[in-house]
Amino acid sequence: MLAKPSGPYSVGNLGATLAYKIRAAARARLKAPGALVPVQHTPVPLPRPSNGAAKGIIAIGASTGGTEAITQVLMHLPAEIPPILITQHMPPVFTGYFAERLNKMCPFEVKEATDSDEVVAGRVLIAPGDYHMLLSRRGSSLRIRTDQGPQVCYQRPAVDVMFASIADVVGKEAVGALLTGMGSDGARGLLKMREAGASTIAQDEESCIVFGMPREAIRLGGAEQVLPLSKIAAALLARSEQRTVRF
Repeated sequence: MLAKPSGPYSVGNLGATLAYKIRAAARARLKAPGALVPVQHTPVPLPRPSNGAAKGIIAIGASTGGTEAITQVLMHLPAEIPPILITQHMPPVFTGYFAERLNKMCPFEVKEATDSDEVVAGRVLIAPGDYHMLLSRRGSSLRIRTDQGPQVCYQRPAVDVMFASIADVVGKEAVGALLTGMGSDGARGLLKMREAGASTIAQDEESCIVFGMPREAIRLGGAEQVLPLSKIAAALLARSEQRTVRF
């Protein structure tokens, strides 16, 4: 997806971005997505744990085919989830619609992230289009920081930016998953998370719509596990249970 040019960076970078996407598309092996079976839930936001702790933070990155893959993962999670941060390559406005759709389908809160949002259990925050989303620690809480810094891997939001910030702030108390997508965004960030002691997962080739980003993460050694999409939700939960973030 190449959005209509807007903002201070997009016009100057449009030619390079288009060329990058054409090269990535030429290397991609596309597959038809599987059918989704929507299940309607009433979102039930959970309060912040009273003991000042939460299960390890889950971070998910995706691009082409990612909206369907992310939906499948979230639909297999219970209401009592740890904090989840998601970066999906998507232009402005569409990220808000995507979050609203998921909020109606899932038994927990899903929202488009805004600057200074608190990262708490029971909440999924999705990076807003045209903004990088980073994790930061402010006093006794974990917060979101958004900015319009330069594109990374021709993307803003970029998965690499989110993963790198999580590695820096919580390190081994996180779990990262890189799902289907074109290009290489997220591969270096996932490697940084693994080097910081986090648990890391890449979606396998068979279940990907485009096996680009996960393949690059595997090649770099950033993926501790390579799993089919159907097993990623359970693996994220199991590994987050082994990690605790203190506030």
